[in-house]
Amino acid sequence: MPDEAGRAPSEPAVGDPKHAVRATRSAGRKMRSLLLDAASPLFRERGLSGTAITDIAAAADAFPSQITYYFRTKEALFVECACRDLLYLGRATEQAALKARTPREYTNALAETVTASDSVAFFAEALTLTRRRQDLAPLVERTIERLHSEGARAYASQVARHGWRSLRAPDESSRRFWAVAIGIILEGYAMGRSPDELCSELLRVLGEQAKSAGDTARLRLVGESDASGNSNEEG
Repeated sequence: MPDEAGRAPSEPAVGDPKHAVRATRSAGRKMRSLLLDAASPLFRERGLSGTAITDIAAAADAFPSQITYYFRTKEALFVECACRDLLYLGRATEQAALKARTPREYTNALAETVTASDSVAFFAEALTLTRRRQDLAPLVERTIERLHSEGARAYASQVARHGWRSLRAPDESSRRFWAVAIGIILEGYAMGRSPDELCSELLRVLGEQAKSAGDTARLRLVGESDASGNSNEEG
């Protein structure tokens, strides 16, 4: 059992000051991660009000005081859990889309992955919480910006890898996808839709948006003639 500063029993408290600082920081990062790992499933299952700090501490084999030491409040821990889970979901969607050979396959892989998780709904609860706790808003803002930037990087990499040509910038494509996905998922949860229904609706809306934008929203393989019937809509 670590002490209240997050140090493991075997870690020396004396010796080289620089080594001690590095060891303390490493132990602190590890303890934060353990607390987040323990809290996330509890928050998902029970919600914020139904989860006690003592429950989280017990699940992490830690002390309640360590939670307040690292996160200050249960609300701050809740928001950080939701933000981390959303970024994990973003990474999972990127991994799922790596095998895509066409823009349509790429979009389908993203949609299937994002609608199969409850991470977006979890994050939405954090968004609601920050309306009353503006001190937690910067973390949410950084999370959204990182989600968009990593999505844009992944999309740009696929465009370059397969030779797709897009008239829409990767950043715009990423922001459009996540804006639509979050809206569809939140609406779907409110209406009791299944993951398959959410996925179908997300693909439908993305397809309609691509059509409404006209030819400028279409992706074609580099060198593909305008007369070809094998062009793919943008993912």
